[in-house]
Formats: sequence, C-alpha cells, structure tokens
Amino acid sequence: MPFIDTITRFNSVSIVGMAKNTGKTTCLNYVIHRLQEKGLKIALTSIGVDGEERDVLYDTPKPRIVLHEGMVFITSEKDFAQREFPAELLSVSERATPLGCLTTARAKDSGKVVLSGPSDSAWLQEMISTMPDYGVELTLVDGALSRMSLASPAVTDAMVLCTGAACSAQLSELIRRTKFRCTLISLPKVSAALYDLLYPLNSGVWLLTEKEEVIKKIAETVFTIDNNLEQSLSDKLTVYASGAVTDTFLKSLCGRTHSAIKLVVRDFSKLFVSSLTYDRFIRKGGSIEVLQKAKLLAVCTNPVSPEGTRLNPLMLKEEMQEALQLPVYDIVQIINNE
Repeated sequence: MPFIDTITRFNSVSIVGMAKNTGKTTCLNYVIHRLQEKGLKIALTSIGVDGEERDVLYDTPKPRIVLHEGMVFITSEKDFAQREFPAELLSVSERATPLGCLTTARAKDSGKVVLSGPSDSAWLQEMISTMPDYGVELTLVDGALSRMSLASPAVTDAMVLCTGAACSAQLSELIRRTKFRCTLISLPKVSAALYDLLYPLNSGVWLLTEKEEVIKKIAETVFTIDNNLEQSLSDKLTVYASGAVTDTFLKSLCGRTHSAIKLVVRDFSKLFVSSLTYDRFIRKGGSIEVLQKAKLLAVCTNPVSPEGTRLNPLMLKEEMQEALQLPVYDIVQIINNE
C-alpha cells in the first residue's frame, strides 16, 4: 500500500483516531505487519492507555495490539508484567505513571500487549528521542481518545488519521467533520522571519504590528484576557497565542469591526475551536497560520460503528477522498483483498 512506503521516510509517526472505534488499532496492526515485512526496526508506544481487550464504553471486543519479535516497545511496569510474550528489559524510567514507571523492552517473540506510555506530550517526545539508542529506525505512536496533542509536529514527524461511522452515522456529516479536522491539520506555516521571531516565545498571548514586529504581551493565556480585547486590537493585525486557543477566544476575534486579523499558533493541536466559529472567522477575512506544520500522510476509514451503523465502504472511501483530496484507505477491505 502506497502510504506504507511513505511512512518509512519518517523517524516517528502517530496513528490518531478522531473518536473511539474508528479503526485505529486495526490500522496500527496492519502498519506494524507491513513494516515488519520490510525489515524495518520499529518501536511502539502510546500516550495514555491503549490495546485493552474490550472497549470500556461499549464492552465490545477490540482488536489488540500485536508485537513481533525484535520490536522495541514502551509501556508501564504493570502492563509489561502482563504481556503475552517474552521480552528483554532495556531500561526503566525514573518518572512514574499511575501504572508504574515506564519500561522500554524488546520483544523476544510475537504476542499481544497493552500499551500505557508517557502521560504527556513532552515526555513522549523525550522517549521517542531515545529510540535510536536501541537501533530503532521508526517509532509508531498509538493515540488515546481525544489526545490530538500527540500528533503535534513537535512530537512526531507525521501522522495517519483514522475516521469512521463512530464519528457520525450520516455520511455527509462524517465527511464534514473529517474535512474540518484535516483543514486544521493542514494550516499553512508562517514565514521564516515570523517563525524566528515567535518560536522563542513559549508563553503568553502577543500582539504584533502591521510589519509583524512584536510589541506587546497582553496576557499569559487566552483564558486570562480581559474584555478590552477589541480596544487592544484596534490597530494590530496579528495575534500570536503560544498555548491553547479556545472557541471563546476565536469568537472575540470574530467580533472585530476593523481590518481582518491573522492568528498564529504553535501547531494545529493547540486549536480547540468549532467549525462554525472557524468558518465565521475566515469569512470575516481572518487567517490562521502555524509555527510548525503537521504532515498528514493518509486518512483511513471505518464504515462500521459499535451502535450498528454500517456505511457503504466504497462510497465512504470515494466521497471522503474527493472531499479531502488526500489518500484515503479502508484497511479492512485492503486486508480482505490481499
């Protein structure tokens, strides 16, 4: 499959689901299998807990993560002890999660495992950076529910997005939601000069002049901005928010009556905004750019949901691909046809 070859060009790739039961684990297992066939030395971890045997919301069976001999993996002490295959322990972290310290190990045979990796993105990034020490060429990261931050370009080099009927039983709505997510992921990167100016600013909300010169820090976060934002922005055309951007903050920018504003964020994972507010902001002439642009390799679709929804697989794939203008794959169909 073409996107497997694309994955091999990167040092780290995250597999991210837009919701639970969108086929993320099925996709991950397929990617692992194909990379093993290519002889690539890979590592696997998760942010949070994944790979459990049954879905905690629907109590339905879930495909479990399957490791193969030679693979390096990172999980908690508790889940390392409950693995279903022999493994060589490589290291144990000094920091601990609620399930114990993190263990880095190498599988000595094939088997299933529950992954409970680093509990935050910074720790995940740190763990990924150590993988070449164990001969790893590519690290795969399995994401937990609603943890889009792991797909930040500051953490992994690229990502695969999984979507499906679990997000919406209506094909048109599913496509709309997925397209909006892909729009955020694909936001353009700022100019090199603006990147150099803003990247060192790790905290705060900042105003820039029309010539994109930093002139003022107006708040520590978007949550602490006062009601005088409109007045503060009267002659400023660019705002940089180093942290999370909320719907409320973006709405406040939509309320401006003067010239359109450019909003700059570190990357797409900082945007917690609705498509309605985003569209209104863009219609009023606003624009959003990022310091670090994400690399979306492919979208994988799952036409089935736990509630019993079954969309037409071919129609879902074809209409999604036409809407996104990106490679779209149905992993189950690919496996069935091999």
